[in-house]
Amino acid sequence: MSKLCEIMAIVRPTKMLATKKALAEMGLPSFTAFKAFGRGKQGGRVEELAYRVSPEIVEKAQQMKASFIPKRLLMAVVPEAMVEKVVKTIISVNQTGKHGDGKIFVLPIEESYRVRTGEKDLEALF
Repeated sequence: MSKLCEIMAIVRPTKMLATKKALAEMGLPSFTAFKAFGRGKQGGRVEELAYRVSPEIVEKAQQMKASFIPKRLLMAVVPEAMVEKVVKTIISVNQTGKHGDGKIFVLPIEESYRVRTGEKDLEALF
């Protein structure tokens, strides 16, 4: 049995379509994505909001530092042999060199099951 790993990636909402396309093109068509809110060292970036706000609100938010900003959390379980390729793909699409590009975590998976068929581990994924 091939060892399985979970890849959790936190990325900008504006990068989701490009990330989804790049992952599909490299052979990973399925993953789960959630809307998420968070912040890092930069304390929040108002320009990443998915809606327009007045210049006055932008200025005030920059002074106060927004508590949380919109992000997307991607989760995928892949064979260990695919981890490096998936991580490099996510980085290549999301790396701008600015605060807020995101984080990626890789965790071991003990077991996985497909609910519909009862298949286990690698057979449950693909």
